[in-house]
Amino acid sequence: MNVINPSIRVLLHAPTESSLERARNNALNILRERPEAQVHIVVNAEGVRAALQAPHPETDSLLLMCANTLRKMELTAPATCQTVPGAAMALVSMQQDGWIYIRA
Repeated sequence: MNVINPSIRVLLHAPTESSLERARNNALNILRERPEAQVHIVVNAEGVRAALQAPHPETDSLLLMCANTLRKMELTAPATCQTVPGAAMALVSMQQDGWIYIRA
């Protein structure tokens, strides 16, 4: 029996350049298969710099950039990306709210 959860909420974590690339691909694959799914990519550490250096029009609206990392690296998030005060707490809070965590 194939049971499909109608309210899929996926949280992809991308702290590196290579994990950001995987997270972007994973997000697109999930949304292609389940267009109603909610998907966010939490980006911190070197993943932030990679996201800013290589924008991706299809997935940038899914990004939640770590404000701590932005401040530490003296960078600014573009208007197309949301920020969270800290990636670690965003990951904890969203998992507590039932989001499925995937380390990309």
